[in-house]
Amino acid sequence: MKLFKHSYNRNVVLTGLTSFFTDVSSEMLYPLIQAFVAMIFTAQKALVGPALGIIEGIAESTASLLKVFSGYYSDRMRVRKGPAVAGYGVSALSKLLFFLASFGWYYVLLGRFFDRIGKGIRTAPRDALIYESTAKESQGAAFGFQRGMDFAGATLGVAICYLICLRYIDPVSKTLTNLHSFYLLFVVSVVPAFIGVVFLFFVKETRPAADATDKVRPKPNLNFRTYDRSLQLFFVAQGFFTLGNSSNQFLLLRSMNLGQALSSVILMYLLFNLSSTLFSPFFGRLSDKIGRKRILLAGYLLYAGVYASFGLVTRGSSMLLWVCWIAYGLYYAMCEGVEKAFVGDLAPASSKATALGFFHTIVGVGLLPASIIAGVLFSLLPAAPFFFGSCMALTAFGIVLVLVKETPGAA
Repeated sequence: MKLFKHSYNRNVVLTGLTSFFTDVSSEMLYPLIQAFVAMIFTAQKALVGPALGIIEGIAESTASLLKVFSGYYSDRMRVRKGPAVAGYGVSALSKLLFFLASFGWYYVLLGRFFDRIGKGIRTAPRDALIYESTAKESQGAAFGFQRGMDFAGATLGVAICYLICLRYIDPVSKTLTNLHSFYLLFVVSVVPAFIGVVFLFFVKETRPAADATDKVRPKPNLNFRTYDRSLQLFFVAQGFFTLGNSSNQFLLLRSMNLGQALSSVILMYLLFNLSSTLFSPFFGRLSDKIGRKRILLAGYLLYAGVYASFGLVTRGSSMLLWVCWIAYGLYYAMCEGVEKAFVGDLAPASSKATALGFFHTIVGVGLLPASIIAGVLFSLLPAAPFFFGSCMALTAFGIVLVLVKETPGAA
């Protein structure tokens, strides 16, 4: 029973609350982006996949370039709280751009882009703050709690989205057909976004590790080739994995193309978030007990199986999508927080935020080709992106299994 007991410090709880309210805001809108794009391109359905690829790829990839530089700045200036507040603030303000969606789909692109800019600014400093605020033996649990709060907020956000959509959904097409039905969600989504920022003002600043005998502020290391070999190889594995890890918008689109109504797809997405919420803290604590690598390997295998299943499911067996979405949530619970703790374990003491920034940048930059590849493959054969993603996950599994060590080697 000790595995299930844990108390979290002030910084972990406050950043968790910020993540909770931010995800309530974001996930009210996220499940509807593919429906909105499909509505815009009703007469040109072949363009839906590529358009989604462009929106999600540009938003995730370009903004992710900021993550390593934000991490470097955080390490160099020895501040965590300021960049985190700024990043969450930008994401909150980005929601206002969705009010201009009636003027064109590119305002959705801009809204997603600036939301991800905010994520790029905040992510590495926030993760470093969590890592430095927590005892070594509890860091997996802390990241698991933080990801659990993320997904709890996402679950509530999707539930609100579902309830509002029931009011406006078209009974014939079983999707949204009127742009104005989005506006209520836009209004509601702004409120929790700003509430989340408020909690960060009560976070206590931490300081990156420094040599007590060194009067000069330590320089974070931007040359990841000098990092521990296992960390380098883990980054390589993440590069391969990300090429097949396209936006979740394609999973939502695939579910609708297999005959599921938008309301059902939103409920599936809710179950995905609920599954992640319930199990993220558990797997984070478990990684503290049995090691990060075992959890990650199991997660990559699960991902490969889930993605292959999305490719194999047919209209006649589309009820299996409910199981696929729940299993997909388990993958997130196993890997999202544990990966960050794993990078923190292997990173140099003076470059925690920089290394975490490298990790997020590799993942984010890879989403541009991943989403474009998925968009093109989807337009050719809707099942193809998911078989490709499964293969890339197995490639990453092999690299981590054979080449990546749990603890840092000699420098």
